Amino acid sequence: MIKQGVIILSGGLDSSVLAHFLIKEKKTNLLALSFDYGQKHRKELDCAAFQAKSLKIPHKIINLGFMNEAFTSSLLSSGDAIPEGHYEDENMKQTVVPNRNMILISIAAGFAISQNREYLFYGAHAGDHSIYPDCRGEFIQKLRETLSLCDWQNLTLEAPFQNLKKDEIVKIGYDMEIDFSQTWTCYKGGEKSCGVCGSCSERLEAFEKNGFTDPLIYL
Repeated sequence: MIKQGVIILSGGLDSSVLAHFLIKEKKTNLLALSFDYGQKHRKELDCAAFQAKSLKIPHKIINLGFMNEAFTSSLLSSGDAIPEGHYEDENMKQTVVPNRNMILISIAAGFAISQNREYLFYGAHAGDHSIYPDCRGEFIQKLRETLSLCDWQNLTLEAPFQNLKKDEIVKIGYDMEIDFSQTWTCYKGGEKSCGVCGSCSERLEAFEKNGFTDPLIYL
């Protein structure tokens, strides 16, 4: 039986690969949902639109501008400068947007239920867990349990890549011939990737581990 689902498609590498994986490998029928919450790297929304179009799936962007006004994070346009360094560095905690995934998943759940979809997918992966509390396995499991109770209609939250590292996700995408030049990772929000923020560093390491060349242009 074909799964009917909604995917939170940020336009980043992980969610883009996941969308292709679900459709091409798992034959899932998807609707794509993206969020404009005031992130500096808003260019990722253009990549989300590109990926949805390439997969020929409906795509909707929801504006959550209140997060940029009310929350504190260097990831937001209203925040301080993006710190440089690896994700393992303490200063990368500045890029955490408080409770972001809870908010995005909650809205996506309402959308999925309204569209009579039984599954909700998001692209958390193993590399996220140490820095982002709302990507941990415990968070995913508890939220999965909560969403199963939030409505009369059954809804299952799935994060198929939650135990995979970034290099493993890159390999999956490479095997499916994804256009990685149309995925966005850099947190700084320029026209070119900075190559020195935690997100860029992790991406570059993932391509290097696979022996692949990242098609993005870096400063």
